[in-house]
Amino acid sequence: MYALRKLRDELGMDVHVVERGEDVGGTWYWNRYPGARCDAESIFYSYSFDADLQQEWTWTERFATQPEILDYCRHVADRFDLRRDITFGDSVVGAVFDESDDRWTVRLESGGVRRARFLVTAVGCLAASPRVPDVPGLDDFAGATYHTGRWPHEGVDFTGLRVAVIGTGSSGIQVIPEIAKQAAALTVFQRTPSYSVPARNRVFAEDEIARLKREYPALRAEARQTGGGSVLPLPPGKAGDLSPEQQRAELRKRWELGGPGYMFAFADSMVDEKANAVAADFVREQIREIVRDQDVARLLCPTTYPIGAKRICVDTDYYATYNRDNVTLVDVSGSPIERVTPKGLEVGGHVHEVDAIVFATGYDAMTGPLLQLGLRGVGGRTLAEKWAAGPRTYLGLATADFPNLFMITAPGSPSVLTNMVASAEQHVDWIAAHLEALRAAGATRVEAEVEAEDAWVEQVNTAASFTLFPQGNSWYIGANVPGKPRVFMPYVGGYALYGQQIDEVARDGYRGFRRNAVLEKGERPGG
Repeated sequence: MYALRKLRDELGMDVHVVERGEDVGGTWYWNRYPGARCDAESIFYSYSFDADLQQEWTWTERFATQPEILDYCRHVADRFDLRRDITFGDSVVGAVFDESDDRWTVRLESGGVRRARFLVTAVGCLAASPRVPDVPGLDDFAGATYHTGRWPHEGVDFTGLRVAVIGTGSSGIQVIPEIAKQAAALTVFQRTPSYSVPARNRVFAEDEIARLKREYPALRAEARQTGGGSVLPLPPGKAGDLSPEQQRAELRKRWELGGPGYMFAFADSMVDEKANAVAADFVREQIREIVRDQDVARLLCPTTYPIGAKRICVDTDYYATYNRDNVTLVDVSGSPIERVTPKGLEVGGHVHEVDAIVFATGYDAMTGPLLQLGLRGVGGRTLAEKWAAGPRTYLGLATADFPNLFMITAPGSPSVLTNMVASAEQHVDWIAAHLEALRAAGATRVEAEVEAEDAWVEQVNTAASFTLFPQGNSWYIGANVPGKPRVFMPYVGGYALYGQQIDEVARDGYRGFRRNAVLEKGERPGG
């Protein structure tokens, strides 16, 4: 939405958006499962490009729910009259770069075709590619099946039903407590436990939200200097600089405060194994205190990877849910789900009979949404062919041999390790400035240079190697998708440092890109 607003209204370009959903909202249009809410604080998970918009919209909670975020997206679309340039309910099924006239030919699922000088992808990193495991017998199941990323818009009533939830990542951790309140019996199938910290969500008091609105300019300025694009309490230092008592006091303070800021208790939490272990041990201790059945608590305690190496989860009463009489945890790490039968799921020769199955099994993250577009660049080479061994981008904004293509929050950018709204704005501003520079130069074609791309990919890989992130068998490296190349995809340098780097590239005449200057007289390059 911001790309449309920026390119159309500020640069005067001819812009059209193709959207698979029937309305705006992106991930918040699709993810309507019970308990869905953002794990970034709402005052930062919102647009900063318009001061009046910030003042007129009032967030009601610290961590906004899906319905409230979707209402916000709809408000933005209405306020800036965005819908008139969006085709809803259609999908891009192929896009080919025509080298004869430096344009993209975009084919739509509806059969329509659009031609454009520049193609900008804003497909997000997750919601476009939900995954359902290939479990034998799934089609034989007599009950209903759901995926958290494609939840029925009319909702689901689980009252009196026996429900299975498969997966205990972020969406599973949010949906499990809510389904447990309704279902007669809930059986959770867990392969790998996640580290989760309490949200401590709350409704904003009137005076608090008024104060936050007054402080928005300073808060936004501060957020732009951070690694994550949000303002979180700074660490008091490295773990080794603190006594055990001070370490514990800092962790306790952040646990009680709630939210993802727990991971910033120590400056070296993601680069030093000893510091990380202190933070992880504290979470495991809390799990054992909350969950009464110590056998269940043991299964819920992650032990095979550093805290933060997989996405840190933020929950409301997740661990306490396992104290309910109607909730059962099934460990499938050593004995996987063998098959789905008409009556339920078979594990270790035993069938767990259920009436409904909820897949909280995540997505083909980061690359999946882009590969679905069927992009073909120079010589007809597909993006899937180019990325067969893992994604390769320059700055997470472009990829060599795919001219006139810009990508928002693609692999090689901080994206999923940051506040996504802030990162999206950062990318749109940079892309818009680049397109403006191309227009001023009369260029009809621009593409990333292979050498610049190679250097950036090496920088992304090197940065990750200094951290504990690669030790997590996570969707950050594609581990949740069988056969997907194991490559750490986000750039760990953070929002602020990344912003400095891409701005430097721009100041240096968009170093690492090559362009032509063959614009016909009177032709506009925008569109």
